[in-house]
Amino acid sequence: MEVFLPIAEVSVNLLTIFSLSTIVGILSGLFGVGGGFLMTPFLIFLGIPPSYAVANEANNILATSVSGSTTHWLKDTLDYKMGMMIVIGGVAGTIIGILTFTYFKEIGKINIVISLAYMYILAIIGTLMLVEGLSEIDRARKKIIVKKKLHVHYWIHGLPLRMRFKKSKLYESAFTPIIIGLIVGFIAAIMGIGGAFILVPAMIYIIGMPTRLVPGTSLFVTIFVSAIVTILHAFNYGSIDLILVSVLILGSILGVQIGQKLGEKFDSSQFKTILAILLLLVGIAIAYDSFFAVEKLQEANFNETKNLGTFSIFIKDLSKEFPIQYGVISIIFAVVLGVGAAFIRRFFSNLRKKYVQNLTK
Repeated sequence: MEVFLPIAEVSVNLLTIFSLSTIVGILSGLFGVGGGFLMTPFLIFLGIPPSYAVANEANNILATSVSGSTTHWLKDTLDYKMGMMIVIGGVAGTIIGILTFTYFKEIGKINIVISLAYMYILAIIGTLMLVEGLSEIDRARKKIIVKKKLHVHYWIHGLPLRMRFKKSKLYESAFTPIIIGLIVGFIAAIMGIGGAFILVPAMIYIIGMPTRLVPGTSLFVTIFVSAIVTILHAFNYGSIDLILVSVLILGSILGVQIGQKLGEKFDSSQFKTILAILLLLVGIAIAYDSFFAVEKLQEANFNETKNLGTFSIFIKDLSKEFPIQYGVISIIFAVVLGVGAAFIRRFFSNLRKKYVQNLTK
């Protein structure tokens, strides 16, 4: 099912993108991590320019974050005060990241910067996860129990401006979550990812938040960071493609719901080694594509551009003439789909509970 994307100006198979997005969504739901660091490279491999892949995946992450955050809001497992402190840093980090993105785009190096960023990040994360996964398998085989310290004091804990976070029962410097948010926002702007792989462990081991509040608060932060990244990319570069975003969102939301259900039945730590190997393979593929693959000259398909449908022409014109409004529409679209998915899931969950209760009577 080949479709010409009016904004990215490339032909893609929407069924392939939907399938990959669903698979990545399943992994996200199963392991509790964002799928941006996998989906963005996949989009690049499919021929979508890196700068467009980053922007559209950020919009996709917004939708899945809204869906997940709404679910946690309904369960009251969110620390809004802590989340807003991280968002303050995230906004600053996102702006710095976009300025950096703009600089490298102007000198024509943004594609290689994105590829290098993914290559190093995936190599580091994949290696750490592989070592941890193999260690867990070895400890389980030898039946060794290791007690981990949750609160290790770093220099960041000595910062001033302490404030009380009642929900998390913490008395913490406001600079701690702000600095973490700064790092996450910068990475999100450059790489089009939610930053959960940094945010979640930082919230547990550096901030010291209760584990039950971490996923929801992380998703809450990601909503704001992804929304800012989306609208800035739409305004500065006009790189949001609603056709591509629609397919990504639908696949991701479906996959996340499946992954979360699978996560309730299986111990995801058993599959951590497999995920680590997958990350390393993707990192190696990016390295090969960046340095060893024969560069292909992409010729613009003028016939496809001229023969765009009415909806595609409307999207292209709206993106060029009203970039801010187009960015806002992209955000609203993602939020509506995300919230809708959360409430649909809750509806069917309540329906299933009533069915089970009726059977037990």
